[in-house]
Amino acid sequence: MVKEELKELEQKMKVSVEHFRKDLSKLRTGRANIGIFEDIKVEYYGTLTPVNQVATLAVPDPTLISIQPWDTSLLETIDKAVRAADLGLNPINDGKILKIPIPPLDEERRQEIAKHIRKLMEDEKTALRIMRREAKEMIELLEKEKEISEDDKFWGYDKLQEITDQNTNKIEEISATKEKEILEL
Repeated sequence: MVKEELKELEQKMKVSVEHFRKDLSKLRTGRANIGIFEDIKVEYYGTLTPVNQVATLAVPDPTLISIQPWDTSLLETIDKAVRAADLGLNPINDGKILKIPIPPLDEERRQEIAKHIRKLMEDEKTALRIMRREAKEMIELLEKEKEISEDDKFWGYDKLQEITDQNTNKIEEISATKEKEILEL
């Protein structure tokens, strides 16, 4: 019973770590990365649709992203959506394609992004601690209801801490890597 609970916890924590990794990939660095457009949606036939489902996104060089809509009538809508996304980007509309130059980050903006990364990391670590606490409470309940022994409970606590530490370390590594990438551009 403890093993099933721990397996479930491990899976939840892996999902949480991947979610964190995905969130960080959306942060704008000084290099072109189409991941920053994942959350931008445009109205397409009455439905909010992600940009990557109505256009081809490409990175022709490290400081430029191009967005070529499959339906050119969406060009203006995509342009407005990118500007409204508050990414600090100014698309250039040539009538067929949007060219989005990625300006280099200034030192102040880099520090802001690094601070934001640390905040996201702390939020994610808090989420892991909450998951750990819930699993610990479940183990205590199992022991209280005599479904597991006291030894199983303590073994579960040890494994619980081990899983939590592994995932916390992964989050810290991902965060440190992204922060280094931002600050050393």
